[in-house]
Amino acid sequence: MEYDVVIVGAGPAGLATAIRLKQLASQHSHDVSVCVLEKGSEPGAHILSGAVMDPVALNELLPDWQAQGAPLHQPVTADQVLFLSETGAKATPDWLVPECFHNHGNYVISLGAVTKWLGEQAEALGVEIFPGFAAAEVLYHEGGAVKGVATNHMGLGKDGEPTDQFQLGMELHAKYTVFAEGARGHLGKQLLARFQLDAGKDPQTYGIGIKELWEIPADKAQPGLVVHTAGWPLDEHTYGGGFLYHLEGNKVTLGLVVGLDYQNPWLSPFEEMQRWKTHPSIRAHLQGGKRIGYGARAIAAGGLHSLPKTVFPGGALVGCDAGYLNAARIKGSHAALKSGMLCAEAAFAALQAGRSGDELSAYPAAFERSWLHTELDQARNFKAWFKKGNTIGAMMTGVEHWLLPKLGMKRPPWSLHRSHADHTSLRPAATCPRIDYPKPDGQLTFDRLSSVFLSSTNHEENQPAHLTLKNPDTPVATNLAQFAGPESRYCPAGVYEFVQDNETGVQRLHINAQNCVHCKTCDIKDPTQNIVWVTPEGGGGPNYAGM
Repeated sequence: MEYDVVIVGAGPAGLATAIRLKQLASQHSHDVSVCVLEKGSEPGAHILSGAVMDPVALNELLPDWQAQGAPLHQPVTADQVLFLSETGAKATPDWLVPECFHNHGNYVISLGAVTKWLGEQAEALGVEIFPGFAAAEVLYHEGGAVKGVATNHMGLGKDGEPTDQFQLGMELHAKYTVFAEGARGHLGKQLLARFQLDAGKDPQTYGIGIKELWEIPADKAQPGLVVHTAGWPLDEHTYGGGFLYHLEGNKVTLGLVVGLDYQNPWLSPFEEMQRWKTHPSIRAHLQGGKRIGYGARAIAAGGLHSLPKTVFPGGALVGCDAGYLNAARIKGSHAALKSGMLCAEAAFAALQAGRSGDELSAYPAAFERSWLHTELDQARNFKAWFKKGNTIGAMMTGVEHWLLPKLGMKRPPWSLHRSHADHTSLRPAATCPRIDYPKPDGQLTFDRLSSVFLSSTNHEENQPAHLTLKNPDTPVATNLAQFAGPESRYCPAGVYEFVQDNETGVQRLHINAQNCVHCKTCDIKDPTQNIVWVTPEGGGGPNYAGM
């Protein structure tokens, strides 16, 4: 199938790219064919975010979004920034809260619902969206430029052989291919390596966000309240923090983000999130309520210093596939939309000029002139400061985002860099204190399997495993021996477990691939980089509702 532009991923960045292309085509009476592939069952099915949304980019993309029924219903009404000890909390006075944590003019949203709405806007403009089709392979011209992508075959058995349900994958060729897969994109990772897009950049750093959706009694609802927490249950040297947002309709969305550069292999981000909910300041919002949703997703948090080159012959990276999220603001959806728009404008100009298969150099050039670059530049040191400990990180966030602006300085005059990838940070288990987590009570705290059930995750079981091992011996010989099998703890979906063979007594790693919520944590955190996440059959994975 031939298109002018093929977009991989129907998230905010991919759909913004598609919408802007069609808008420009209409304005200039220049027909442009645009196709979007989405591995989820529909746009929004795999989307997970906090989320508080800054509408700045949406105002540019679709100025009449309110009249068109965009699901941004709940304006932020109040901000709280809490520093937690095990039993207490200190609230930061409003006048001391850095500008990056102020959310006046923003909205508490379900990003999945917004994404679904964006898909409807794209289709109304003539964009072809193919949900349930996973791009599994990048195609190249003989000269090395990206030619397009191929979807994976459907109906293969575990042995890789066709079953009676077999359907051949398809090739989609394009003049330009845009990759919008989200953080740690499967194909984006390959493109980074092939074209050395991250040469000279800081290694990307990630967090894992564990999120729940609750329905609470009406008398506890505080629509528009935004709460962010730092401190307990994480220690001084583990980056992360909590969020709790009151939506409309007596719903609360909440979660914990843990930096994947944590050192102690006994740590479990999932269990830390469950423990965080027991703090009196968090429990008070949830008592008498019911958990109705669960999910997890990796977050690219490196910022401007980790942003790779975003263009290569025949294609581009947008959104979190590149890493535009502003960790200091705890926001990425506005950045995803803006990056897609900038890419679309460069692609449209190239198509108008009769070009194809070259680098869209106008895209990164436009980014450097944009408000998004200004925003990310001001926040460029955020994650690097926290490598020096949470106390220094919090203090320097105050300096760079509160003090300097009051002194009339729009950007810090210094730059900090990081040199180590997240997977290198684990210390041997024998040198770290073991963490014993309490059992879940089934009312406020829960186990992994009941949580995964709420995500409506499903995969066709008789398909090749999409969680692959470069060396099947490494999990036991290295990960279990040196790091006490961290994959059994960092996975938020119970995918990995070490089991003992009844006959031989030898331990082996068992992979429950059907539980996978596509968070990509294993692909990022595995200390030996032995686990490789590849694309499963389209339509599988989570089916998030209201997340």
